[in-house]
Amino acid sequence: MKISKNDFFFCSCWLLCLFAAAGCTSKSQKEVVICSKDFTEQVILAEILARHIEAKTDINVEQQLNLGGSLCHQSLTAGKIDLYVEYTGTAFSNILKQKPISDPKKVFNYLKQEYPKQFKAEWIEPLGFNNSFAIIVRGDDAKQLNLQSLSQLGQAAPKLRAGFGPEFKDREDGFPGLAKTYGIKFAEEPKELLLGLLYQALQQKEVDVIAGSTTDGLIQSLGLVVLKDDKNYFPPYEAVPVVRSQVLEKYPELRSVIAELGGKISEADMRQLNYQVDKKQQEAGQVAQEFLQQKLGNSKPVTPAK
Repeated sequence: MKISKNDFFFCSCWLLCLFAAAGCTSKSQKEVVICSKDFTEQVILAEILARHIEAKTDINVEQQLNLGGSLCHQSLTAGKIDLYVEYTGTAFSNILKQKPISDPKKVFNYLKQEYPKQFKAEWIEPLGFNNSFAIIVRGDDAKQLNLQSLSQLGQAAPKLRAGFGPEFKDREDGFPGLAKTYGIKFAEEPKELLLGLLYQALQQKEVDVIAGSTTDGLIQSLGLVVLKDDKNYFPPYEAVPVVRSQVLEKYPELRSVIAELGGKISEADMRQLNYQVDKKQQEAGQVAQEFLQQKLGNSKPVTPAK
């Protein structure tokens, strides 16, 4: 079969276009993976980070939400995820096994120094709020038993039942150290409850004391009381994005974009965001988007890849 010059030219052009298209489709897409721990605040923060990154860069974001316990850290060090929001006190005591201290600057500087060396990861800018543990009781019980501080809880504890999340129940900066500091011994061994069930158990009087967080949105709406940490037992728990160093090298624009969120979320902001999701049953992604529009003017309604 004889091939004309025109046929040869057409075939050559077609092959070049085919190879070019193949090159384009095989080119790896820019993507990062964000994870969250298994409670409302973490899901909201993951949504805020994901939507801000997608609004300000050409990086696509995949989310892995509600990972329990320390799975976010384990996934980060294994390279399975690229970033998440961690709390300084958690990393300092639970991950790096340091004895809790109360100076937030010393804690943060230590983390910035050790994480690149030990985990090839970096701490960016604190988001602006401190989410410390909060020991919480029902308002009626606080009045009846005259409970305002953790020292007073130590005296009343033999009459009360407690429920804690898995990590708080066992970790050094959780209940074991708290019990020693304040001489707390409850009527029975504290129940281990999923974080999402703590407030329900307290409200339904299955337990009398829980360990929540200072930014929990349900505290005010349920008429609960946070007992004062009068001996300053709890270390600082500033919320900070942690990112794999390799990802920051691959996408250098990521550092400055994430840093734009530094100092933008106050404790009152976070409590309100949690309240909107937990009490008003609003969707976390929509709450995150409205917050970004209000605080940073992010008007592009981005839906991160799930």
